[in-house]
Amino acid sequence: MSAVMKSLDPANPLASPDAASPAPQIAAAAPAQKPVARARPAGMSLRLRLRALAGVVLPPMLGMGFLVLIWQIVSVSSSGIPSPLATLEEAVKIFSDPFYRKSPNDQGIGWNLLASLQRVAVGFGLAAAVGIPAGFLIGRFRILAAMFNPLISILKPVSPLAWLPIGLLVFKAANPASIWAIFICSIWPMIINTAVGVQRVPQDYMNVARVLNLSEWKILTRILFPSVLPYMLTGVRLSIGTAWLVIVAAEMLTGGVGIGFWVWDEWNNLNVPHIIIAIFAIGLVGLVLEQALVMLARAFTYEDVKN
Repeated sequence: MSAVMKSLDPANPLASPDAASPAPQIAAAAPAQKPVARARPAGMSLRLRLRALAGVVLPPMLGMGFLVLIWQIVSVSSSGIPSPLATLEEAVKIFSDPFYRKSPNDQGIGWNLLASLQRVAVGFGLAAAVGIPAGFLIGRFRILAAMFNPLISILKPVSPLAWLPIGLLVFKAANPASIWAIFICSIWPMIINTAVGVQRVPQDYMNVARVLNLSEWKILTRILFPSVLPYMLTGVRLSIGTAWLVIVAAEMLTGGVGIGFWVWDEWNNLNVPHIIIAIFAIGLVGLVLEQALVMLARAFTYEDVKN
C-alpha cells in the first residue's frame, strides 16, 4: 500500500504510475500525393498522331516525287525516254490483264514474274540446303575452315554471268543453267554468315557441353542452332537479294519465259515504257522478298531488354 502511495503524484492523485513518463508522440506521415496526369486535349492528341504519320509517310513520298521530277526532266530533254504519265498509262494496260497467254513468246508480265520466282525458289532452296550445313561444319571444325576458306575467297567474287556458260555446258539446257547460276551465287552469303555465327558462340557454352559429355547432335540442336540462327537468317536475306539479281541477268542471255527475257524482248521491240515498268516490277518483288526475310529475322533475333 505504501509503495502504491509513493508512486502517486501528490499534485495529480488520479494520474497512473505510467503517466509520469509521457508516451512519445508519433507524427502520422501524410500519404504521398501522386501527380495528377493532365488530360491532353483531343485536338493535341490528333495533332501528334498526324505529325507521327507524316514523319513516316512524307519522306518516302518526297523521294518518289524527286524521282518523278528528274524522270520528267529527262523525258522532256530526250525523245527516247517516255514521260511518267505515258508510262503509267502503259502500266495500267499491262496490269489490267497480267496473266494473258497467246503463245510461248507472248505472255503477260504476271506469268514471266512467276517463272522467274520459280527458278529463284529452286536455286535458292538448293543453295540453302547445301550452304547452311556447310557453314555449320566450316565454323565448327578448324580443319574444314582451313581447307575451304581459300576456295570461298577465290570463288565468291566471281561474277554470276561467268558461271552461266559452265551451266550451259554441263546441263545442255537454259532452265537448269539459270538455276545453277542462282545456286552458285547465292550459296556464299549463307556459308559465310553461318560459319561466322558458329565461331562466335561463347566458348563457355562449349566448355559446359564438354563437361556434360553432350553428343555432337545435342551440341548442334541445343547450343549452336539457337545461337547461330540470327547470323544464318542474315545470310539468307543477303542470298535472296543476290538470287533475284542473278535471275534477271541470266534470263536475258538464256531466253524462255521470265522477267529477264521479257525485258530483253521488249528492248528488241523498242518498247521502252514496258522496260521501265519491268524495272519497277523487279524492284517491288525484290523489296517484298527482302522485307519478308527481314521480318523473319527479327522474329528470331533476341535482344537484351533495357529498362
